[in-house]
Amino acid sequence: MSDPNPDPHQPADLAAPGVMDPVDHPLRYAMVNELHARPSPRLQAPATAVLVAFKEPRDAANRDPAADIAHLAALAVRYGAPAPQPGASHYAAMLGRHQLRWENHTEFVSYVAFAPGLPERPFDPSAAAILPAAWQATAPGRRVVAAMVQIDLLPEDTTRIGDRLAGMFAEDGLSVAGVLDGQGVIATDFRIDAAGWTRFAVFVRPEVGPGRIGRLVQRLLELETYRAMSMLGLPRVRALTARLNALEPRLAALIAPDQARQPDQVLADLLAVSAELEAAATQHQFRFGATAAYDAIVSDRIEALREVRFQGRQTIAEFMTRRFEPAMRTIRSAERRLAEMLDRAARAGELLRTRVDVQRSAQNQALLERMDRRADLQLRLQHTVEGLSVVAISYYAVGLIGYAAYPLAHALAIDKAVVIAALTPLVVGAVWWAMRRVRAGLHRAAGDHAGHGDL
Repeated sequence: MSDPNPDPHQPADLAAPGVMDPVDHPLRYAMVNELHARPSPRLQAPATAVLVAFKEPRDAANRDPAADIAHLAALAVRYGAPAPQPGASHYAAMLGRHQLRWENHTEFVSYVAFAPGLPERPFDPSAAAILPAAWQATAPGRRVVAAMVQIDLLPEDTTRIGDRLAGMFAEDGLSVAGVLDGQGVIATDFRIDAAGWTRFAVFVRPEVGPGRIGRLVQRLLELETYRAMSMLGLPRVRALTARLNALEPRLAALIAPDQARQPDQVLADLLAVSAELEAAATQHQFRFGATAAYDAIVSDRIEALREVRFQGRQTIAEFMTRRFEPAMRTIRSAERRLAEMLDRAARAGELLRTRVDVQRSAQNQALLERMDRRADLQLRLQHTVEGLSVVAISYYAVGLIGYAAYPLAHALAIDKAVVIAALTPLVVGAVWWAMRRVRAGLHRAAGDHAGHGDL
């Protein structure tokens, strides 16, 4: 029997457990599944892994994903595997003896195929026959990564590895390192062979588990993928550097004081340079951000390898420090330079706008002074006109009044000149007083109109 007096302070979801299930966030399962979307392969030596990645040359982030799905579906149908789902970002299937994994990234798509065994000749292109050249040629983008990894057993006499590597890699740039706490060795020269593949060799002891081998191979493939993707920023930065080299003298000349040119003219030219800098920043903003992200992943994968020196050879970390890191520093330097030039242009624009405002204020002040002088002249002229008007009106008024007073003056035997002389000051004073009243009324009307306008 239920409690007839439930606790009113107890939350409803705790007071009646099981009555109402909690409502999950719509992205809860998607977020959890994302953690398990890229499991490491499980590989047993000997084995072979091949990787290709395709990227659109321009605006790859906004490409049509349906085209990539269709390209993947063509490969799956070719080997009788299930077709991928529309809008999928991951795909895994067995294509014959090969285990295929496909991933859709922001800018590119990657295909990795794993197969047991090794080809008869080291890094034989036939090991990549699972990804036919004719099929690769129909990819929506262009191939930006092609790598082949051979996983073999580590010989008991590790000194023999040097002889084997000599037939696989170029001595210049060869990097060899011990991994897996001394249970494995990796080697690569980061070069592209005649068949178009970058080679990686992995040697492991028989007791190393397939999970550890799979994680090691995945790190190497991701290292190569993101190294190649991060290097895409270097050619664009070189073109940007040439563009900045042309803009910097123009910017410096505009910032330097030039009394021969008007500030508004200099400001117009500066705005044109600023517009070019803003356009360059907009064009390269995504590439700068993507390069920084890829560079961070490369550093993370190198650190995860936990390399140790093997037979005095350089490690992958040392190779990257000498060959890869300078390119990344060049890209970061160009990004900082562009940002600094934008800041300089902005500060120069503010200074020039201030100079233009000061110049316009001086022009406005001079204009107001001229208007004041003109108003003063107009006031003086008005006073003069008013004086003349008083004289003229008084003259005619005295004449009219004189004509009207003549009969009375004649009857009183008063001389006409005496009448005129007596009337003149009276009439002039009356006209002057009337003019003052009219002007005062006009001033009051103007003041009332201005007051209503302020309200």
